[in-house]
Amino acid sequence: MADDSSNSIHVTVVIPARNEERNIVEVLERCKPYADEILVVDGHSTDRTREICEELGARVVLDNGKGKGDGIRVAAQESRGEITVFIDADGSHDPDDIPKLVELIDRDEADHVSASRLMGGSSELHGGFDEFFRLMGSSFITACINKRFGVKLSESQNGFRALRTEVLRALNLTENITTIEQEMIMKTLHRGYRMGEVPSHEYERKHGTSSIRVSRVAFRYVYTLFKYLIFK
Repeated sequence: MADDSSNSIHVTVVIPARNEERNIVEVLERCKPYADEILVVDGHSTDRTREICEELGARVVLDNGKGKGDGIRVAAQESRGEITVFIDADGSHDPDDIPKLVELIDRDEADHVSASRLMGGSSELHGGFDEFFRLMGSSFITACINKRFGVKLSESQNGFRALRTEVLRALNLTENITTIEQEMIMKTLHRGYRMGEVPSHEYERKHGTSSIRVSRVAFRYVYTLFKYLIFK
């Protein structure tokens, strides 16, 4: 990693972003100590997100305009590091937790490590009915995954995670939206790779509002769950 010259493992930090000019500077700067490469997958931003990232030295590529899952697939092919870390562009994830994600892979204890908001706390998953239903739905999905694969994960939806890049590519991901996160976990387990989990606090978005409306795609979450519980 970038902050440890004795460690030869190269880490690419991927930041999927769309119209995050108010948040991206802080996220980029805080990721730099832990990255050998920062790759921003831009979702065709109409603000200055792309220009700011390039000015700060990040490598920027465009996705195909199909959603976050599409951006993750683009990153899988573009990543140059042996380990690929995904972190959101809105400031909700703590870049100082990147070493915890990478460490389990570096010690050869896991191939895919997700950050858990249920272990580390969340400033977003509380306070209203929308948050309640999000948490309830996430818990149901995670319980199904645990039962099917005999694991004990605390959650399955957090986008903050690290994977061996070769494993990421081997998953053959297909989802275009945020359902790709549960697809990643189920395909990891189907293929016999090792899951790990570390606590990480989720903070409220720094600026702006999220474009993701879970209620509009709830059916897709359920469909994807049962699809990948059965099929590899």
